[in-house]
Amino acid sequence: MQSSYNVLVVDDEESIRKLLKNELDSDDRVIHTAENAHRARQLLKKQQFDVIILDIRLPDADGLDLFAEFKVANQDVEIILITGHGDIDNAVEAMRMGVFDYITKPFKLDRLEVVIERAYQRVCLQRENKGLRHTQEAKTDWYNLIGRSAPIREIKFLIDKLTTSEVPVLITGESGAGKDVVARAIHHRGGRSCQPLIVKNCAMLHKEMVRSELFGHKKGAFTGATEEHEGLVSVAHKGTLFLDEIGDLPEDVQASLLRLLETKEYRRMGENKERRADVRFLFATNRDLAKAVEAGTFNEALFHRINVFNIHIPRLRERKEDLPLLVEHFLSLLANGRPAAAMPEKTMKRLLSYGWPGNVRELRNVLERALILSEGGAITENCLPKELLDSNTCKSDAPPMSLENMEREHIAYVLSIYAGNKQKAAQVLGIGRKTLYRKIQKYGLE
Repeated sequence: MQSSYNVLVVDDEESIRKLLKNELDSDDRVIHTAENAHRARQLLKKQQFDVIILDIRLPDADGLDLFAEFKVANQDVEIILITGHGDIDNAVEAMRMGVFDYITKPFKLDRLEVVIERAYQRVCLQRENKGLRHTQEAKTDWYNLIGRSAPIREIKFLIDKLTTSEVPVLITGESGAGKDVVARAIHHRGGRSCQPLIVKNCAMLHKEMVRSELFGHKKGAFTGATEEHEGLVSVAHKGTLFLDEIGDLPEDVQASLLRLLETKEYRRMGENKERRADVRFLFATNRDLAKAVEAGTFNEALFHRINVFNIHIPRLRERKEDLPLLVEHFLSLLANGRPAAAMPEKTMKRLLSYGWPGNVRELRNVLERALILSEGGAITENCLPKELLDSNTCKSDAPPMSLENMEREHIAYVLSIYAGNKQKAAQVLGIGRKTLYRKIQKYGLE
């Protein structure tokens, strides 16, 4: 399985292209768009796509003809048709021809995301059966959980322990630290990896509609409920539901979620019927929920129920030895099949000396900006933002480190600068190689 996969949306409606790009684009799923068949053909010549979302009616081609053309060019790609109600007969015929699935307009994003994930799972299985495993399998097996530091090794150890368990997991850490990456790693290494992973940020839910978004509603359940709504719990059936920023869930909905976790049952709005939920739950927050419980803003029973198994992700500045690996990963990802940009030693030193208040997310954004400004295939210091260049030391609100932790971080920093060359690192540190080897083993820096 590759580190990220490419989805091509071919639709002549700009509003649909923008909607899918904005809502479905993520670290592990890159959404590309084309307004017609001509542009789609151009993009297909430049790179490989894993999933294609294809409008059945285009201004310069028939969707079914284009489907056949794309499948001949790439048998591994899976194609999802977007149809109007008047095109359903054609869509059914296309299913017989080999289309993965079809979605009718107006469509629901949650439903489309599930179909895309399932299509990509089939692509992965097809490629594995043909023996076409990616050369970076060791990394992607952890679903972009990049790093060799002691904290990351500990997180991988904990995730391995979860492969045979389905207890609720609470992932904690600062914004941008990679909580979603850990959640995806838990899902894809668990027993439900072939089922959908539904991700929802509770902070993005409309307060008036949270209960409906989670549990669904019956037609006529409230003013404006003109049709049935499944809800995220139903969409995630047999799969995993990852609720990010769980601390932002309204208090009146917290009790309903607690009941669901304890009984595996829930009710849609406007219904008396109990429904069963076969769902694996993962949660994440950048808040201190224990303090929220003390303040009376978070349900204490719910806190204890979701905190059965906790995984904490450290700040990027607390695992600087992982930064070169993350830089290599993002530059390769952003290269999009082209040769990755070079990272000179001076530029890397700048990155290592910065405090990264925005964590891994900020690192990716900085590299993406730097690539736009880079010339000659290398990212120089001039490509970095002013706030990073003006920062001479790691700014942190963390308490002072012990001498032992300072030594560990400095050794990791020097090893990173010299790409793991222990002889050079020992010379710079002013210690013998045997001493360096002992410290590397002591601090888990292998």
